[in-house]
This record gives sequence, C-alpha cells and structure tokens, in this order.
Amino acid sequence: MSFARRHGWSYFFIAPTTAFFVLFTLIPVIQAFALSLQDATIVGGTFTGFGNFVSLARDPVFLEAVGHTILYTLIVVAAQIALALIIAGLLQPLPTKGQAFYRALFYLPLVNSAILVAMAWRWIFNPNPFGLANALLAIFSLDPHPWIGSSDEALAAVILSTVLIIPGGGVVLYSAAIGGIPRELYEAADVEGAGWYARWRHITIPLLRSTTLYLTVVYTILAFQVFERVYIMTNGGGPNNATITIVQLIYSTAFQFGRYGLASAQAVVLFVMAVVVAVVQFRWLRSDVEY
Repeated sequence: MSFARRHGWSYFFIAPTTAFFVLFTLIPVIQAFALSLQDATIVGGTFTGFGNFVSLARDPVFLEAVGHTILYTLIVVAAQIALALIIAGLLQPLPTKGQAFYRALFYLPLVNSAILVAMAWRWIFNPNPFGLANALLAIFSLDPHPWIGSSDEALAAVILSTVLIIPGGGVVLYSAAIGGIPRELYEAADVEGAGWYARWRHITIPLLRSTTLYLTVVYTILAFQVFERVYIMTNGGGPNNATITIVQLIYSTAFQFGRYGLASAQAVVLFVMAVVVAVVQFRWLRSDVEY
C-alpha cells in the first residue's frame, strides 16, 4: 500500500490546523525576524543588518528591562512551582470529593481577566492611605509604604502581587501527577521506616520531574511575557523605569514611538532568551520515567 493511501487522510485532517499555524504563527515570526534587520517605521524601512541589535546592546533602558524580566522570572517561577507542589501535596490525604473541590477552588481565579486582577493589585498597593496594604499597616500603627510609587519598592510589589496568587493550573497538574504515583512505592518506603520527608524527597519529587519540567517551561514563558500587570500597576514601567520589562518596552517602542524594526529586534532577543532557557530546563529536568 502506498504512503499516500495509508496516511493521506491523516494529513488531510491536520491540514486546517497546519494552515492556521503557518498563516498566523510561522509567517509572522519570520516577518518579525526580517523586520528586526531594518530601520522600519509605519511608512517604510531600510535594511540595516544587525544595527538594531547593536543599538540594544548599548541601550541602558533595554538592559534594565532585561534585568527586571530575568529577576521577575526567577522569583515568580520558583515561587509558583514550590507553592503548587506544596498545596498539591497537602491535598492528597483528602477524600476524592474534597480534592476535586479544592482543585476547582484554586483553579477558578484563572478565568478572571488579567486586567481586572492587575487593577485590584494596583488598589492594594496604592501609595495613598486608602490603599489596602497601607490601610492594614495603619491598623497596626505602622508607617505607610510607597509601594508602586517608589523606584525602590515598585518591582518588589509587582513580584509580590504575582507570588501571592495561588497557581491553580500547577496545583491541578501536580495533584493529578501525585495521584498517579503507585501506592506500592510509598508502602515499601513505610516498611523500610522512611519518614514523610524521605518519601517526599526520594519518591514524590523525582517522579514528578516530567510535570515539573512542563510547568517550569510554561511559567517561564509566561513570566517572560509579563505585560498587563506592569502596564496597569505602574503605568507602563514606572516610576523611572523601575519596573520596565522587555514586553513593555516592545509595546512602547512599536506603538508609542513607531520604531517597528527596533521593537522586532527586542522581540527576537526575548524569543532567543526563551528558547535558550527552555533548552536548559529540558536538559536539567527531563526524565524517562512517568506515572
């Protein structure tokens, strides 16, 4: 039987998805790479080679945005992975209905608009006395903090606003993965006299490497793309660029200053960063064992 007769229908059914991917993902990515080599504006552009990338290497604002993005990503991803793992572990002793209830409860906030969540946190960290955080400090007779109104505290406030949100998706995935680990392994550990920490360290965590890899890659990409929270909470990276991130800088470079070539170069740098980090994470966390 010919290859076309055996697999023709398979390619026919994936053709619409492939066409959408090529038209709306692959071609725009290729165009972004091409645009990054031009000094392009809304009226046209000229080829400059790697001139945009040289400019970025010398731009202190862009370097500052890279530093903020990396710092935000390191703290947020580590906190989200740890928090999701701990909560999922605490859910395991509960009955099935109890686990399902808490999974839904933790996952439900993910359906909220990112804009609304950012607006809520902007009110919480409002430097004025009527901000919730300062109102709570006043109850304990503590001095108010400037929070997002201070160059020294704004980035920490943005990071804290993300860390304090329970990662519902991670809780659901970790909870399902822990539930899939064979109970015989824990029973054998009990026979050997292993405590809860030994079981957690030598059984649970190693057998969750595949789930940890997936969540780490996804959370890293999402952290690299942070935009709404910064845009709403700090008016686009303020004060004094204290919270500027790469995506925020891409937005302002392209849509406020009309320098599309330079913005594309910034996007290419972000793309390369994400790819490099993902490759490192795959090499570090990959595992051939799954349950």
